[in-house]
Amino acid sequence: ATFHRNTCSMQPQSYEAVEPLDLEEFLMSQLQSGDSALMQELGDFPDDDLKVEQVEKECRTVKHSVPADGALTYTYHSSHPALSVVLCPLFLLYLSLPQVKSPTLAGLTDDCGRTLTSSDFNLRCLTPDQRVEGLLAFSSHEELDRFNQDARQGNRHPELFALYPPADEVSKLGAVHLCFCIAVTVSMFEIDIEPVFATMALFDLKEKKKISENFYCDLNSEQFRNFLKPHTPHVDHSSLARSAIFSVTYPSTDIYLVIKIEKVLQQGEISDCADPYMTLRECDSAKNKDKLEKLRGQAEAFCQRLGRYRMPFAWATVNIMDVITTAAVDRDVTDSDSLKGGLYFRGWNQNSERYSTIDEHFCSISAFKPATITISTIFKQEGDRLSDEDLLKFLSDIKKTSTPQRRIKTISGSIKLDMSPVHDLPQSCLSTELIPLIPVAEKNIRPVKEVLEFPSSEVYVPHNIYRNLLYVYPQRLNFVNRLTSARNITIKIQFMCGEDVGSSLPVVFGKSSGPEFVQEVYTPVTYHNKSPDFYEEVKIALPARLTERHHLLFTFYHISCQQKQNQSGSCETLIGYSWLPILNNDRLQTGQFCLPIVLDRLPVNYSLHSPEAPPVKWMESHKGLFNLEVQAVSSVHTQDNHLERFFTLCHALEGGATFPLRVREEKIPENKLEHELKLSIISLSSSSLEPLVLFLHLVLDKLFTLIMQPMVIAGQTANLAQIAFESVVSIVNSLHNSQELNRDQQGRNSLLASYLYWVFRLPDPPRDMGECDTEDFSKFLFSVFPPWSKLNQLLPMLGNTIIDEITFKVLAAKCTLFLTVVCLLCLLQQFHEELALQMVVSTGVCRENAYKYAWFFFELLVKSMAQHVSQLDKNNVPRRSRFSDRFKDDITTIVSVVTAEIGTILVKQQKQAEKVNISLAFFLYDLLSLMDRGFVFQLVKNYCNQMSAKSVSMPTLISMRLEFLRILCSHEHYLNLSLFFSSPASAPASPCPSISSQSSGSCSFQEQQRILGLFELSQEFKQQHYLTGLLLTELSAALDMESEGYVDTHRKAINAIYSLLCSHDLDHRCIKPEVRAKVAALYLPLVGIIIDSTNYLDFTGMYMHTYRQYILCAPDDLENAPLINQSVAMAIAGNPFNTLGRNVLQGKSVATLAADTSRHLLVCFLWVMKNADRSLIQRWTVDMPPSQLNKLLELLTICISCFEYRVSLLVHHLLSFKEDGSKNNTTIIYHHLSCIFRMDRTVGQRENLRWRKDLTQWRQTNDRQDKTKAELDQEAIISGNLATETNLIVLDLLETIVQAVPLAECKDSVVGGVLKVLLHSLTCNQSTTFLSHTFSTLRALVVKGDLLFEEEAEQCADLCQKVLQYCSSPVDDNRSQACATLYLIMRYIHSVCQNFSRVKMQVTMSLASLVGKSSDFQEEYLRRSLRTILAYAEEDTEMQNTQLPSQVDELLRNLNSILSDTVKMREFQEDPEMLMDLMYRIAKGYQTSPDLRLTWLQNMAEKHNNRKCYTESAMCLVHAAALVAEYLSMLEDHKYLPVGSVTFQNISPNVLEESAVSDDILSPDEDGVCSGRYFTESGLVGLLDENNFSGGLYEAVNEVYKIIIPILEAHRDFRKLASTHDKLQRAFDNIIQKGHKRMFGTYFRVGFYGAKFGDLDEREFIYKEPGITHLPEISHRLENFYSQCVGEDTLVMIKDSTPVDRKQLNPNKAYIQITYVEPYFDDYEMKDRLTNFEKNFNLRRFMYTTPFTKSGRPRGELNEQYKRKTILTTMHAFPYVKTRINVIQKEEFDLTPIEVAIEDMQKKTRELAVATHREQPDAKMLQMLLQGSVGATVNQGPLEVAQVFLNEIPADPKLFRHHNKLRLCFKEFIMRCGEAVEKNKHLITSDQKEYQQELKKNYNRLRESLRPMLERKIPELYKPIIRDSFKRLSFRRAQEENS
Repeated sequence: ATFHRNTCSMQPQSYEAVEPLDLEEFLMSQLQSGDSALMQELGDFPDDDLKVEQVEKECRTVKHSVPADGALTYTYHSSHPALSVVLCPLFLLYLSLPQVKSPTLAGLTDDCGRTLTSSDFNLRCLTPDQRVEGLLAFSSHEELDRFNQDARQGNRHPELFALYPPADEVSKLGAVHLCFCIAVTVSMFEIDIEPVFATMALFDLKEKKKISENFYCDLNSEQFRNFLKPHTPHVDHSSLARSAIFSVTYPSTDIYLVIKIEKVLQQGEISDCADPYMTLRECDSAKNKDKLEKLRGQAEAFCQRLGRYRMPFAWATVNIMDVITTAAVDRDVTDSDSLKGGLYFRGWNQNSERYSTIDEHFCSISAFKPATITISTIFKQEGDRLSDEDLLKFLSDIKKTSTPQRRIKTISGSIKLDMSPVHDLPQSCLSTELIPLIPVAEKNIRPVKEVLEFPSSEVYVPHNIYRNLLYVYPQRLNFVNRLTSARNITIKIQFMCGEDVGSSLPVVFGKSSGPEFVQEVYTPVTYHNKSPDFYEEVKIALPARLTERHHLLFTFYHISCQQKQNQSGSCETLIGYSWLPILNNDRLQTGQFCLPIVLDRLPVNYSLHSPEAPPVKWMESHKGLFNLEVQAVSSVHTQDNHLERFFTLCHALEGGATFPLRVREEKIPENKLEHELKLSIISLSSSSLEPLVLFLHLVLDKLFTLIMQPMVIAGQTANLAQIAFESVVSIVNSLHNSQELNRDQQGRNSLLASYLYWVFRLPDPPRDMGECDTEDFSKFLFSVFPPWSKLNQLLPMLGNTIIDEITFKVLAAKCTLFLTVVCLLCLLQQFHEELALQMVVSTGVCRENAYKYAWFFFELLVKSMAQHVSQLDKNNVPRRSRFSDRFKDDITTIVSVVTAEIGTILVKQQKQAEKVNISLAFFLYDLLSLMDRGFVFQLVKNYCNQMSAKSVSMPTLISMRLEFLRILCSHEHYLNLSLFFSSPASAPASPCPSISSQSSGSCSFQEQQRILGLFELSQEFKQQHYLTGLLLTELSAALDMESEGYVDTHRKAINAIYSLLCSHDLDHRCIKPEVRAKVAALYLPLVGIIIDSTNYLDFTGMYMHTYRQYILCAPDDLENAPLINQSVAMAIAGNPFNTLGRNVLQGKSVATLAADTSRHLLVCFLWVMKNADRSLIQRWTVDMPPSQLNKLLELLTICISCFEYRVSLLVHHLLSFKEDGSKNNTTIIYHHLSCIFRMDRTVGQRENLRWRKDLTQWRQTNDRQDKTKAELDQEAIISGNLATETNLIVLDLLETIVQAVPLAECKDSVVGGVLKVLLHSLTCNQSTTFLSHTFSTLRALVVKGDLLFEEEAEQCADLCQKVLQYCSSPVDDNRSQACATLYLIMRYIHSVCQNFSRVKMQVTMSLASLVGKSSDFQEEYLRRSLRTILAYAEEDTEMQNTQLPSQVDELLRNLNSILSDTVKMREFQEDPEMLMDLMYRIAKGYQTSPDLRLTWLQNMAEKHNNRKCYTESAMCLVHAAALVAEYLSMLEDHKYLPVGSVTFQNISPNVLEESAVSDDILSPDEDGVCSGRYFTESGLVGLLDENNFSGGLYEAVNEVYKIIIPILEAHRDFRKLASTHDKLQRAFDNIIQKGHKRMFGTYFRVGFYGAKFGDLDEREFIYKEPGITHLPEISHRLENFYSQCVGEDTLVMIKDSTPVDRKQLNPNKAYIQITYVEPYFDDYEMKDRLTNFEKNFNLRRFMYTTPFTKSGRPRGELNEQYKRKTILTTMHAFPYVKTRINVIQKEEFDLTPIEVAIEDMQKKTRELAVATHREQPDAKMLQMLLQGSVGATVNQGPLEVAQVFLNEIPADPKLFRHHNKLRLCFKEFIMRCGEAVEKNKHLITSDQKEYQQELKKNYNRLRESLRPMLERKIPELYKPIIRDSFKRLSFRRAQEENS
């Protein structure tokens, strides 16, 4: 396909699909010329591609429910076997690192005098690890490469996608369908005197309806059963059931189980009969023994005489949902008997959308467990309230108040029920027709009955079993007006087939403990009631064929309870009769009836008339006296006029009736049959929805027969096809439009979909065809098929012979079988052709709806075509001849029309257009299996071109085409369709047979272009591999769209390719490597597309997005989890620290692909690389331009980051099984990890799969939270294997590139790029398997020598650091490999480069960085690795006579000494101040080694960052920059560079300590010294630019950039200059906006006292804490930590700030004193420190005050209150590289009471002045200060101070100046008070005027009170000054001199 760009992005691209190959022709030529065996295997589809088979519907019962006399049932067929594919998804593990023990301070005193970098630990006493075998054994590079390759290919996973997690799928939950079993275990009254019988049913109070049939049971003892023996001829096993299975389609909270209890009829009202139960108790049996015996005797007598009659007695109820909810909460409710059943739930997908709106109440249904219910409230039945209406009123009362409002008496007793959810049918279960269900019980156990549900609303499920039941409900009888003694009335109900006495049929279902079926049933008797209500339910099994003689007969009797002396033996007295014919005009009668009662004997032929007709004697003049209801549950009787008429006429059409035909009241002659049939077909869509759905299968079957089969009516051919087709369309439309019916995700009606899949098949030929006369049959044939040419089109299928009309007639006359076969073929042929024709010629609304729901007709076409093809001889009939040209034209038209329809509705109804688009795609998908495939490709081309012409937005258009192609490409034989076997699996033969040895120059330019062309989407490729070409074209177009709105389009395009490769990977047909190479070659253009899309990939959030559903941690942890390792982001984004020197994102401002989509695309790339031919890939990399190769290396780096194994998520799970703190938890974890990281071949092996369209969504995610440890282990293994396999694919490709290096033009850059990718892979979490192979590859690069270290030192440093990091691995294999690699690097540099000092410096710096930054670093493993390297050096015989062993030994000793520092640091992990002190001292120790000092300063910066001490982190970087500047000034003499560390003192005076040592000690140009990446101008700028001063020190930013800007100006780096000035502007803006609002540090003095503290004893520090830190916070923190160190009982916190007297301290205790201090400035300093920043920066002096009195108390009266000020000076200025600094000087001085008063008044005055003169005054603050100043009730307020110190002039002249100073303070104070009162006047609201007046009055009073004291001056102070004698003394100094 070709694209032409359009300037308007929203307009579609002009898309022209290429002309496809003629596939059939191509295959024929290939089969003749090529490898015929392979072509035969791969070219055409296999024989079993299309298989049509009939699948009988599974029968639930042991025998079919169809009676012998005949109604039809429905058989289900399928041409598509159901498949299921399960793939193992990927999951995550959890890992949490072991707890670090609390440090101890023991030994600090011993080490305080030692050099921290010295160590006495002897490496040689350790045992070295196992060495790598054959490290130096390879004679040539090629041999080493072969060995490594063989090792990498061993034990690999063949299927990459078996390890890869599937894309998220939206799963739809089915509706909740409640199905439970209730077993009656105990039914017990207080006394047991007679048999009782229970009837159970469900009632829905909300719908006011009974929702189940009755279930009868009893628990009578054998004794009581014997009472009834005369009336029970035999007892069937099925009637002994005590458990029943109930179903509820529409659960609600108002469903009640009602149990009605009956007893044998006896004399007396119900109250009289219940009286013994309410008065007698079984516990009083001794007292009442005689009474009970008498009652039992009476009961036995009544049973003998009246045993067949019942009377109502009691009832009970329970709310089913209450039980379910309770049982769901309490799992231990029940201890039910398993033999008696239980309560069960199933989730079924019902066919109504109303199920989706079920109340949230039912979320507990799935959690419901078996429960036992005890019903202890049994209500006495009331004789006048027996109807269902009365019962529902009672239930309503119970719901409201828990008891019926009308007081009903209760009977003592209880009923126990077991309820259990039904998951599987129990054994010995009976259907509602009493047919045994499967599974059948092996032994004779008590049966369980299924109870038929009467749903509260319609259930739209077609009939699929035979059911023909009639329910009769007698309701009410009214004999009130009849003057008769009949009061105990019962009704005998019989189902009669005639009028004889013996015509009563045994079709009435029996009750408990009796026969299954009986001929008659009696209603219960209400004693002495002339108008009784009835609640009886009579269930009748209707005969399959009903006649006009069938009727219901009702006989009314009066029952004599007491036998009278003059009465005969019978207790029945006949009252009258009534009857109800079952059929009325051949239709089943149901509904409400009110029948009259005949008094005389029944007339002859009464059953043929309705009860109104015969002239007999009627009770009450033919008035209706008997109310009843009749309901049917039948799959035979439609009970719908339209359906009844249609089926009757169809039956007549098939010859099943005589004419004139009677339809209800009218008679239809044969000549009117066609007209009436057409009317009935039209009216079908007018049927009610429920009956239409119930008989849907039969209706559609009949209509399809009419479409396919022309009918002969009255000798004329009647073509009903068009009208039948229109009716089908109408029905399909009404079913789709119904809100009651369920639809799938594609909007397809579920009923129609299941019909198509299971039921539809071509109808059989007419049943009487074989019996008819040959001549008649010939006439029939010619009447059906008049066009002879059409018949000739069909006959070749019999043997490719064209015959003429005469020959046909001869054959027809001779052979009936011939005609039958021809007819069958014609019929089979005709349906798909007729259906396609009807779709083409349809018009109007019919056409619109046919194409709107085209999916249905497409499926019909496909299934009928499949049945047609299955009849053909495929070997003799080529694909092109399977279907006629006319049919192909019709299909072309249909596809064209549907495509046009899609384009038309796409603008307004996009969802509908998408559904039709999918239907069309599946249709063409199926046609590929049935028709000429070249013809189908033409249809695809037409579709693409037609869609391209539509004026819709580009994303919509591409999305539609993508979905279409995705479905087509999911074809089972997609590879064959794409001619994959014709793709180049390997590099073509060329003039250069050995790529590794020949120069690329010998290969022709044409051959090079041909190789590169394989990776491009060429015109030839698109034509030959048609579907693949189209799909890749769409992918390329989608990726070219850079707008944010195309995310869904990108996802669709990539997911289509991803799903396709998935299916190839797991397809058993692609197991052979050569086949896989062919398949991978089909996707080589995809590689080019992905490489070009590298800039679009999102690699920042891949992990969390993909694994989100699997992470079990808390949500807040999830938010805080880093999305990607910082080093990974740096590596890809091009930071100075990275492994890739280019910014991947430079082309775009944002990534256009989502994270999960990027990941899918990358896994596709890796799959192609894994399976493609290696020689082809190598040739490609050789011929590739350098820029393209760089892109490929970037892509590999991204792949490594994307598929990194998430170790950090693993530990949580691994440690969860062992949390007892046992000794080797870490070892256990790492052992487990190493096991996981080894490849496991057993994972991912799959059964042979064949992908079909019903499996396009072929995997389910598994996000259960309650996984077992075994499942989590399995997921860990899968996850680890995915990481390993993806990284090994990358490694394979890197090796391929490296081995092609001798042919490349730019060898150095290629090897450098490969090395960067390898080093990046080492920064990620990797498996042991992968690391082993990576280190092998690195060693191979080292051995190749001249390629590796020609790059700058940066790569050497990176390599050393990564390898050294793995030398400290807890996994033995990793350590072993890393040691071998590190030794080989040392050996190579020594022997080849003759420069060991470089590697010495790099390794030392790497170790320093490693131990400084890594929190989980384990020095014991690294020590063992150092010993192993030493062993390599000692065992290397070739090098024994060189300097290498001694140099290695010296280096390892240095490394060992650094490790000793690490041990010390590890102890203080939990004490950040001590840890930073230690790191500071280590850095100090490297004063003469600038590289190492720089490393430790960076380590400190990182530690500070982790603690969010950003200011200190910035200071570390400033010191690092000063250090670099110092050495740069020695190396280079540029004016724009800073003059050493002096330049930095404006930022911080502390940096002067970075002044370099003299040149004679250290020379910066010495090899290996100052050679790191930071000792450059860009390194200096990078260090300074990294300072963000997040602590709010924005003023310092200006000083930093004063140093940077000259350097940038010198380099003319205007981009960075712009960025710099932008940062400066933001910093200054922050100063302006935040100003005084910034919170800087809070400072505390902390003193340590006691020998327990070691070298901290008697040392004082100033601690810098975050902005708002209160004294209790730091006190609590230090107390918690040091109590762990010295013991909780040993530590004492000193609460005050008084000086500590060492003599009074307990020597066995440890003391800490913490005091809040403030920065202290002299008066001259305050002139320069004007801003808030200046008062919080460069601080060295701090002050705290201690109040005291001469008497020893801290507080006293004003005239005796003294204050001591203590000033502390620190060694360095804050902020510094540490958060605590030693105190080096302490000063103290005391203030007298008057000086204290002066200080207080000055403070008050300052506060008032500030509050008054603020730009935006704060009224509340001002009023608060005024209240404290002029308030009338201020204790020790200003007035009291003045009265104490100013009331009198002091007698001591030395106090004159203080007195005067205080007086002047008060003058200023009173002035400020006046200003504040005036200011407040303008700030107050109207309601504060009185308050203002009060303030003003208080102010005036204060001023007047102070006036005399303020106006009094001391005369001596105002004498003339004699300068010679003037000597300025303070009071303190005067005191000192006097003393």
